[in-house]
Amino acid sequence: MSFVITAPAQVSVPVVGSKDRFPVGRIYCVGRNYVAHAQEMGFTGREPPFFFIKPADNCLVIEPGQTPDLHYPSLTKDFHHEIELVACIGTGGKNIKAADAKKHIWGYAVGLDMTRRDLQGEQKKLGRPWCIGKTFDEACPIGAITPAAQAGDVEKAGIWLQVNGQDRQRSDVSKLIWNIGEIIEHLSTAWELRPGDLIYTGTPEGVAAVVPGDVMEGGVAGLTAIKLKVV
Repeated sequence: MSFVITAPAQVSVPVVGSKDRFPVGRIYCVGRNYVAHAQEMGFTGREPPFFFIKPADNCLVIEPGQTPDLHYPSLTKDFHHEIELVACIGTGGKNIKAADAKKHIWGYAVGLDMTRRDLQGEQKKLGRPWCIGKTFDEACPIGAITPAAQAGDVEKAGIWLQVNGQDRQRSDVSKLIWNIGEIIEHLSTAWELRPGDLIYTGTPEGVAAVVPGDVMEGGVAGLTAIKLKVV
C-alpha cells in the first residue's frame, strides 16, 4: 500500500528494562478525580466520572535520564501543570468489569496533563467544548512505562510534582474518587478500549501555572520520575 502523503510516525513510549517500546493509540483523561482538586476547581462530591480525549501526537515522550524542553503554547497566559498516574492498556475490550480491569493493564507511567487554563475557562463560560484548553502540541508529557508486574501497588502510591524544587502537588493515588478499575469499567462502556490506549487517571490538588524557565519534576512511587523544562 502507498499513501498520497507521508504517513505520520507511530508515537511510542520507552519501556523500563527493555529496548522495546509501547505504541500509543488513544489518550483518555479523567476529569476532577481527586476530591481536593475537584474542590479547588469549584466542585464537590462524587460526581459520575467524565472523560476527554487527546490525540497521540500530543505526547511529549520523556526518554529515561533526559530533561526535554516543553514549549510554552500559543494563545495562553495561564499554563497549568497536572501530574497524573497513567494506566497503559495492553488488552482491549468492551464492558470490562472493575474487578477484571487489571488484566487489561500492561503497565503504568507518570504523565502530565498540561492545560491552557484561561482558554479552558473561556469555553466553559460559553458552554462550548474546551478542547482548545486541553489539546495542543506537547500537551501530554509522559515518562517510561513500567510493566504492571514490576510497578508495585500503584493504587496506594504517593504522587507528587515540584516546580523549581518546591512542592506544588503532593498526594496519594489511594485518594482517587474513582479508582483505576472503576475508571476502566466506565470507559469501556462508552468506547472499546484497544491495546496502546493510555488513561490519564486524574490529578490531585495544587494545580498552578508555570512560565518559561521553570523546571518541573514529578513522579509516582515505584515508577520512573519525569523532569522537563518550560521554554
